[in-house]
Amino acid sequence: MRQPDGGAVDSDGALAPVRAALARHDWSAALVAARAAPVASDAEEADRLDLEAEAAWWLGHLDECITAREAAYRAYDELGDRRRAGQCAVWLWEHHALNARPSIAGGWLRRARRSLDADQECAPYGNLLLREAETAHGAGELDRAMALATEALDLARRLPSTDLEAEALQTRGRIRIEQGQIDDGMGDLDEAMLFAVEGRLGPFATGKVYCSLIGACEDVGDYTRAAEWTEATQRWAEAHPFAIFPGVCRVHRALILKRSGALEEAEREAAQACDELRQSHVPNSAAALAEVGDIRRRLGDLEAAEEAFARFQEVGGGPCGGLALLRLAQGRVQEAMEIATSCVASQANPLGRAGVLPVLAQVALAAGDTSAAGRALDELATTADRMATPELHAAERSTRGRLQLAKGDPAALATLQDAAEAWRALGVPYEEATACTLVGQAQRLAGDESAATSSFDAAVALFDQIGARLESQLVLGDTKRELPAGLTEREVEVLRLIAAGMTNNEIAGELFLSTKTVSRHLSNIFTKIGVSTRAGATAYAFEHELVRPRR
Repeated sequence: MRQPDGGAVDSDGALAPVRAALARHDWSAALVAARAAPVASDAEEADRLDLEAEAAWWLGHLDECITAREAAYRAYDELGDRRRAGQCAVWLWEHHALNARPSIAGGWLRRARRSLDADQECAPYGNLLLREAETAHGAGELDRAMALATEALDLARRLPSTDLEAEALQTRGRIRIEQGQIDDGMGDLDEAMLFAVEGRLGPFATGKVYCSLIGACEDVGDYTRAAEWTEATQRWAEAHPFAIFPGVCRVHRALILKRSGALEEAEREAAQACDELRQSHVPNSAAALAEVGDIRRRLGDLEAAEEAFARFQEVGGGPCGGLALLRLAQGRVQEAMEIATSCVASQANPLGRAGVLPVLAQVALAAGDTSAAGRALDELATTADRMATPELHAAERSTRGRLQLAKGDPAALATLQDAAEAWRALGVPYEEATACTLVGQAQRLAGDESAATSSFDAAVALFDQIGARLESQLVLGDTKRELPAGLTEREVEVLRLIAAGMTNNEIAGELFLSTKTVSRHLSNIFTKIGVSTRAGATAYAFEHELVRPRR
């Protein structure tokens, strides 16, 4: 993650093998060499610690990286090397942010500012500006964020530094998109991407630009472009043994797969991303768990969704739309309302809020609070008008139609038909099926039972196509699935895997559970079906036709 002109100067001394290993991306060899290097001075020891931290970061050993980087900062600070101390402080902001420690990260950013304020014509100062811009962007201070990103871009071009220039372009591009300047923002990201595809960037800047472009495509609803770049980035990431990028790419891929209706594949990608990121990128690991939970909710496995969201909260996840919708599906409407309200409040930027406002409106209507739903719709409509993206238009149409339907407004039918067509054009089957369900309700309200039946049939076909079993049952009015011996859906899933000959550890990996949870399920299953062995459980599964092909 070192900037070309922001780190230690190469030499032929004891650290040369470490630098050579880092240059060829052999992180394991670099870490071993850094720890064994026979340094001869305090300055070399500071460099050794910094190089050790870099190698540990790329290997995903974030705690070891932080320990070494903090020691390097102290060593540079004691030597009076303010530039390198400042760069260490910038990286420590990055490390602690990845570890979901925002207060500690903020402290390091302030230290970086003090170290670098008097030395502003260097890449480390540009890195500081970009982290300050990211912080301001996250807080909704878009004008300040833009000023900082532009200052970093000007500096990058003066130095020059291609890594810093590309990162500044991607930062400015994301801010411009948030400001509603979508074409200019995507133009900045395209320019940043040119540096990456030309091979002119270091690995950290390359990964950051790739991920930023994909995130921007998702923000503006350009999922076709996002899918193309996700596949390209995944190939790049898997060809390089980097700590976080393959996992981050999987989070993006899971989102795209979920959106396209490939729910089971999306669940597998999100679960694997969580495993890959849990030690190196806590926020994205939490995001992957939230995706797992929401996908399981859509698949109708509410018990498994609950388990995923419990783990999401254990790793520091806050309120999220998926959890609110799970609580709604569980009939816990007041809890759902509290979560959805907190979720919207936690988002500082318009696009972030627009992503969860439809959830708040849906939950508010379930709670009978049409006023809250109306306020959510008004804000969503304002953002949709300003951003003018197809995704936001479809979300606004669906949300407006829901509210009109709840009020008995005859205009609901046309609004919801528009929503269903918008989702169909975007290739989002779950949302299209949901809109078709609402269309059917509007048609029934208008007294057109034949048309309502056709709409419900279309919704069921789409839900069945993507495996959204619970939603399909709800449309058909069959919310209960009869299972033998009082088994739950999750217990049946465990029983099927037992019948497939899997061990507890293998079942835990397949279902993304702990082995302790699998053992508890197994004990409950044995008690309910009256057996004491796995062979007996397997026989029971076949006898009661519970075995089906594995996902």
